[in-house]
Amino acid sequence: MNDGDFLDHVADRLAALSGVRAVALGGSRAQGTHTPASDWDTAVYYRGHFDPAELRAVGWEGEVSEIGGWGGGVFNGGAWLTVEGRRVDVHYRDLDVVEHELAEAEEGRFRVEPLLFHLAGIPSYLVVAELAVNRVLRGSLPRPAAYPQRLRTSARERWHGTARATLTYAGTNHAPACRLTEVAGALATAAAQAGHAVLAARGEWVTNEKRLLERAGLRGVDALVGRLTPEPAPLAEALTSARRLIDAAVAEARTSAGT
Repeated sequence: MNDGDFLDHVADRLAALSGVRAVALGGSRAQGTHTPASDWDTAVYYRGHFDPAELRAVGWEGEVSEIGGWGGGVFNGGAWLTVEGRRVDVHYRDLDVVEHELAEAEEGRFRVEPLLFHLAGIPSYLVVAELAVNRVLRGSLPRPAAYPQRLRTSARERWHGTARATLTYAGTNHAPACRLTEVAGALATAAAQAGHAVLAARGEWVTNEKRLLERAGLRGVDALVGRLTPEPAPLAEALTSARRLIDAAVAEARTSAGT
């Protein structure tokens, strides 16, 4: 089965589930950056009731979560499956929630939610980013006309402020006590937070953290982490250097975007 036939097969089966109004392809395969080894990220957009037991009953090998099984919030569950020997992720998307977050994003409002494997957590506008960049396979979905100007400002300011606070806390509490692991964690977390700030300033959508630092020009934090030693002065200097790097990246993004 070639890729096109495989995708049609998966999309048709997902679209037939009760309550599903649309099916979309996301991730690297939607954006044309995939490799032959990339998995297939899909999403089912449902209205009202959706029963994961129906997806489980399709018989595809893998793990199917309940609604809210991945922590609740906008990223409210999904499945890790193997279909015809290929890895397929299925994300649950409640259309009522998605439409609400689309309206919130237009006004510059969002919240940050914890999610496994994401250092900075995820902004609630992630589901709006998906509408903007993912490929609709079945049904129809709303799409943001552009990255909302109010969100560019509010997200940039909040993420940048959070990154600076993360570094300040580590400098006050962890560096003097030679807590190398905690300082390393703060550097990584602040870099991810700053990455969101930079891309928000540019008006570029983010759907995950996989290439966030590369896109934001923050890969230089790697060198700071690599030079850490469990002594107060080097730890403090790494945090100070990270702050300078982050501030410069955000300032450059603001200037280039005219915001």
